[in-house]
Amino acid sequence: MRWSVALAAEGDRVVSADEIVELADAVAANSGIASGIGTTSYGAQLVVEAPSSDEAVELAMTAFTQAAARAGLPPWPIARAEAIGEDDELDVEP
Repeated sequence: MRWSVALAAEGDRVVSADEIVELADAVAANSGIASGIGTTSYGAQLVVEAPSSDEAVELAMTAFTQAAARAGLPPWPIARAEAIGEDDELDVEP
């Protein structure tokens, strides 16, 4: 099953636009998008294939950590990781 996994790492300095552009390039292989310009965190949303949400988060965390390293970002701890499966229903109010 395909999962969309949102991750964020938090640190102690403001992340630049150039760093987030590098992260976006690094997560593109996982249909990823990056965020964090002007904040003390950086994040990404990745698409991974996995049989369960726990396994999806593990795969995404590995890909995210590797992408952050390729982008030259500091190895800050991951503060948030959430997975939504393609078959999961979203709570959307009409």
